[in-house]
Amino acid sequence: MHIGLLLSHTGPFAETARQVADYEAVGVDTVLLPEAYTFDSVSRLGYLAARTSRMGIASGIINAYSRSPALIAMTAAGLDDLSGGRFTLGLGASGPQVVEGFHGVPYQAPLSRLREVVEICRTVWRRDPLRHEGRHFQVPLTAERGGTGAEAKALRLINHPVRPRIPIVLAALGARTVELAAELCEGWQPTLYLPEAADEVFGPALEAGRSLRDGGLPPLEVLIDTKVRISDDERELEEARRAVRDYLALYIGGMGSRGRNFYHGLVCRYGFEKEANRIQDLYLAGRKEDAAAAVPDDLVEGLALVGSPAAVTARIEALRTSGVTGIHASPVASTHEQRVLDLGLLKKLTA
Repeated sequence: MHIGLLLSHTGPFAETARQVADYEAVGVDTVLLPEAYTFDSVSRLGYLAARTSRMGIASGIINAYSRSPALIAMTAAGLDDLSGGRFTLGLGASGPQVVEGFHGVPYQAPLSRLREVVEICRTVWRRDPLRHEGRHFQVPLTAERGGTGAEAKALRLINHPVRPRIPIVLAALGARTVELAAELCEGWQPTLYLPEAADEVFGPALEAGRSLRDGGLPPLEVLIDTKVRISDDERELEEARRAVRDYLALYIGGMGSRGRNFYHGLVCRYGFEKEANRIQDLYLAGRKEDAAAAVPDDLVEGLALVGSPAAVTARIEALRTSGVTGIHASPVASTHEQRVLDLGLLKKLTA
């Protein structure tokens, strides 16, 4: 099973970058760097590419609104070249809180926008002249579309990419976006993934997308995000569970507005509507500790890999049975040394 290290948005990056080599040494396959309204991920991914030799590097994720599709394609090709063909483009729609609140771009029609971004990226990587006539993007931009009409012509990427097709992993939770991932992309990246409920919640969308999937694409990778702590020490495990509760309270309660929180909606679809509403009410009232305490044990145990080696192995098998092919892990141990040991052990347990 593919194992990725999902780094934090924040923290002392120079120190973190030095530590990534330790994860590479214990067999971690990929390092992923998120981007929200933080420092950009691209410059840092380039730095990570220079400090690693084997492991892949991936954006986790770049949103489809803050950069033009051609710039996303150029960026991915540049990182793939810099890393010698080790880059994966993690792509997603983000949400209105970030897209409108930070970038000042209308959060409109994310599904069709994502489809056009994927199509344009692949055109650029093939070095075909970039011609695209879509709902959101018209390239070249003609006078009829608001351009000057003077210099508009279809251009191709000057450089020759290392690969004509860089893998795209789409972060998605909604049914139509999950379907799009299964149709168009090399991978699908869900967050807060509960394997026991996955077939009911995601199965129809995955089946619909796969029915439209191009035969030239490889089988869809399912790469979940989760927290990880492996120990036989109950005190250490309880500390990790508290970290998981804090994380789940933030996402279920505060990652978006009351009416538009995708993670809250997902947990409701899992059958925890009453609990999700309670967490959200507490979190939005400023009672963050109470919101964390309200996260039920079933969600902590179901959405994270926290437990003894035997317990984590059982959860890995549940993930594998549900179709998961890889884990993007955020280790929550208190020391770097233990975090490295946990991911090295996770790699062995998933072999």
